[in-house]
Amino acid sequence: MNIQQLEYLIAVDKYKHFGKAAQACFITQPTLSAMIQKFEDELDVKIFDRTSHPIRTTDVGVQMVAHAKSIIDSVNELRNKADLLNNVLGGKINLGIIPTVSTYILPAEIFSFLKENPKVEMAVKEMTTDNIIKGLKSGELDAGIIATPYDGANEFYQEFLFNEELMLYASDVPEKLDSFVVPDEIDVEKVWLLEEGNCLRTQFENICHLKENALKPKNLDFKASNISTLIQMVDKVGGISILPELAVLQLTEEQTAKVSRFRKPFPYREISIIYYKPTYKQKIIDELLTTIRDSVQAKLNFSKAPEDYVNVKPQ
Repeated sequence: MNIQQLEYLIAVDKYKHFGKAAQACFITQPTLSAMIQKFEDELDVKIFDRTSHPIRTTDVGVQMVAHAKSIIDSVNELRNKADLLNNVLGGKINLGIIPTVSTYILPAEIFSFLKENPKVEMAVKEMTTDNIIKGLKSGELDAGIIATPYDGANEFYQEFLFNEELMLYASDVPEKLDSFVVPDEIDVEKVWLLEEGNCLRTQFENICHLKENALKPKNLDFKASNISTLIQMVDKVGGISILPELAVLQLTEEQTAKVSRFRKPFPYREISIIYYKPTYKQKIIDELLTTIRDSVQAKLNFSKAPEDYVNVKPQ
């Protein structure tokens, strides 16, 4: 029996498929199957029912997998403690991030963090807030980055990352005396929105009373899954959408001309990292949030005049 076999057990239990589990473990399916068969023979137990599709974990197997997870957690904690004693930040962490944030912090802040800490192994998944909550509860994730406050996150520890302003992106900005708009000036029949379940969509709905987009063909059912698509729809078809400030910072000069700020108090969203505590991965989380917080806050407007802003809650 060895640590690898325990990891293979956990993978098969998770994916309910030997092929997918082998792929996740970066080994061949015959090797994984043979290692699990050897484990079952050594302990004289049947962990998986191979005749069912998808693979079913037996009643005995459920208990064995649960114990295997506990052992793997202990091993990882031991490795992490060794790194800390050697003053080296290291270990594995599974992180879920809402898509409207990951696009803007993954290539910069998170890549920078991993470059500075090569012994940290990070798995990042773009997920909706609800799925991040589920992933934390199931143990699939160690931490999640979401828009807060969020009712479903009450049972987790929460660390503030940054506040970013929400701005209007429009193909045809109405002429006005200044560069600011109020919600009443928005043509709510020409709004492009993200798909249901996205917190940024809810925040836009909270700012404006919205209707079906009149620019959309009647025979088209469309909801975007990312901000880049919204930008393209406004650029190519027309209409308006809402962008977080980090997205605005990545626009071209021509696109930036289509951006307007709302009148004070400026709407903003709060972004935080949530997780269970205590955790042996606390040091990684602490260093990660410091990297993100210090880097992102320096780019944004909020810190310059926080009294001019009002939080638009995601739900």
